[in-house]
Amino acid sequence: MGSRYGGLKQIDPMGPNGETVLDYSVFDAIRAGFGRVIFIIREDFAEAFRDGIGSRFAGRIAVDYAFQRLDDLPAPFSVPAGRSKPWGTTHAVRAARALVNEPFAVINADDFYGRDAYQRAATFLAQAPAADGKAHYAMIGYPLVNTLSDHGDVNRGICSTNSDGLLTGVEEYVSILREADGVVRGTALDGKRKPIAESGPVSMNFWAFGRVFFDQLEAGFSQFLEAHGQAEKSEYYIPTIVDCLIRSDQADCTVIPTSSHWFGVTYPDDKPHVVASIQQLIAAGEYPEMLG
Repeated sequence: MGSRYGGLKQIDPMGPNGETVLDYSVFDAIRAGFGRVIFIIREDFAEAFRDGIGSRFAGRIAVDYAFQRLDDLPAPFSVPAGRSKPWGTTHAVRAARALVNEPFAVINADDFYGRDAYQRAATFLAQAPAADGKAHYAMIGYPLVNTLSDHGDVNRGICSTNSDGLLTGVEEYVSILREADGVVRGTALDGKRKPIAESGPVSMNFWAFGRVFFDQLEAGFSQFLEAHGQAEKSEYYIPTIVDCLIRSDQADCTVIPTSSHWFGVTYPDDKPHVVASIQQLIAAGEYPEMLG
């Protein structure tokens, strides 16, 4: 449920024939060569989601469902009193651990990433990783300035890279917006308000991982719960664990630039822009008028 959007933006029609952003995501994944899609959802609206969304892809791609449950935690941890929200994006991905046995990509269901992004992720995942004792992952990177909203603040993973295009660090910033003096600023995890380079790459939560990521996630999530599990609203983000794996030399992460357009619907007022942008891509021949 999108608290700032005011509803289930994942199933809000955006295309000319009632297509959702998710319809375009699966369409792009199929033509990039992905063979299966796993929807990570809440079990309490599984039936409605299957009927309204999942059924659209029958016969086009294999579909599975994973349920994110608040109490699905590594032993010996349990949900503290007063906790009502899940534990963030790593907790969501972890819900699919029993279903994934091959390299995979992770996306947000409510973000429009574009055809080129899926093709680049698929190309990366099809490569045989170097056998050098560490995991090799990738992230699709977008310039921060192309991911801001005109209608309010956003949260982003701010990335730094080296000369080889490898991620050297990623930090989650919240409440990012262009302030009255024209400078883009956000609040870092230390609670301080800081300026952010507009042209720098940001994570929009489009990742390419190997199966071993689930083992690393399990260890990292247990450490997180040990340190922060009693905090009522603590969340464990994908950029946080990737940053930790890089710093401990357990993995590297290639930042893949993309020519794709990214659109998001954080706020209700973002929707007209997304609708118009999709229409422009259809007019340019990037997508058919009717998705098939």
